[in-house]
Amino acid sequence: MDQYEVLKLLHEVTHPGKGDQDIVELGFVNDIKVEDRKVMLTLAFPGRKDPLADYLAGSARAVLYRNLPEGTEVEVKTVVKEAAAKKKQQELGTEEVEHIGHIIGIASGKGGVGKSTVAVNLAIALARMGYRVGLADADVYGPSVPTMTGTEDAAPEAIEEDGKSVILPIEKYGVKWMSIGYFARKGQALIWRGPMASSALKQLILQVRWGELDYLLIDMPPGTGDIHISLVNDIPMEGAVVVTTPQEVALADVEKALDMFRNEKVNKKVFGIVENMSWFTPAELPENKYYIFGKDGGLRLAESLGLPLLGQIPIVQGIREGGDSGEPSALSSRPDALAFLELAGKLVAAAE
Repeated sequence: MDQYEVLKLLHEVTHPGKGDQDIVELGFVNDIKVEDRKVMLTLAFPGRKDPLADYLAGSARAVLYRNLPEGTEVEVKTVVKEAAAKKKQQELGTEEVEHIGHIIGIASGKGGVGKSTVAVNLAIALARMGYRVGLADADVYGPSVPTMTGTEDAAPEAIEEDGKSVILPIEKYGVKWMSIGYFARKGQALIWRGPMASSALKQLILQVRWGELDYLLIDMPPGTGDIHISLVNDIPMEGAVVVTTPQEVALADVEKALDMFRNEKVNKKVFGIVENMSWFTPAELPENKYYIFGKDGGLRLAESLGLPLLGQIPIVQGIREGGDSGEPSALSSRPDALAFLELAGKLVAAAE
C-alpha cells in the first residue's frame, strides 16, 4: 500500500455539483500520508469550504475502507486554503500613444465590405507617401492583418520597463503592425465576451511601443456595440473613416455606424466614406466598368450626409491576390495601388 495506490482509489470519489469530476481532477487531494497500516488524507478547498466537503470526506473514507487491506486505519480531514492572490492587472495609461499625430479608426457597418483590406492598403499608401504609420488590428473576432501582411509567424516581443510590460510591434513594408492574431494559434476561435475583448484591445493599443508616428490606424470590428464604445471612450481616437460597398444592404448598416460616431456620447469626427468594390474592370477590357454591386451608392450616401467621399476602390484581382499572398496591392504601381494612394492623400488633407 502506497500513496499512488491511494490516489488511484480516490478517482472513484466524484463531486455531484462539478459535472461528476473526481476529487483528484478537481485538485482537492492536498496530502496523502501512509504509515504502516494507517492512511491520513487531507482534502483542501480553495477560498472557502465546499458545501459538500463532509460528503466528499465521507465518500473518500468509505472508498478507502472498502478497498484497502482489512484493519487499515483511515483518517480524512478537510481544510480551506487561501486562494492564490490574483496578479494585479497593469494599469494602462496613454503614454505609448502620446507621440502619435492622428489616431483614426477604420470602421464599417457590417462585415464583408473589405474594411481590413482598405485599412492595410491605406497604411502602406501613407507609408509610401513618407509618413510614419502604425496599424492596430482590433478586429478581435476576425484578425486578418497577419495574413494580409505575410506576418503570420511573427511573435511580438514583450519587454519590461520600470515594472511594466511593453509590447514591440512587428515592422514590415514601412509600417508598424500589431494584431490579436499574433497571440492566437492558427484557426483558434477567440471565444470572448465583450468586457474581455475590450480589455484585450486596450492592451493591443495602449501597451504597444509605437514610438513617434504620424498616423495610427485602428482596424475596428464591424458593426456597433460595447467593444466599439469602449474603444472610442478609452483610446484617444480622433475620428474614423467608414468603409462600405455600393449596395443598399451595406449602406443601411453604414448609416448606423455613422450615427454611432456622431452620437453626442461618442462625438468623434467622421473623416469621410470609402466606397469599396465600386466596379469591376477586366484586365483585357481596361476601359470597361461593370457595377456589380450597384453604382455610386457610397457617393450618394456621402452627399446626403454632407461627408466627403474619400475614394472609390475597384474590384481588382490583384487586391485579392495581394491580400492572400501577404503582399498588399498598395505596394505596386498598378491602378488599384494608385486608388489607395489617392485615398491616402485625401485622408491626409481631411486630417490636417
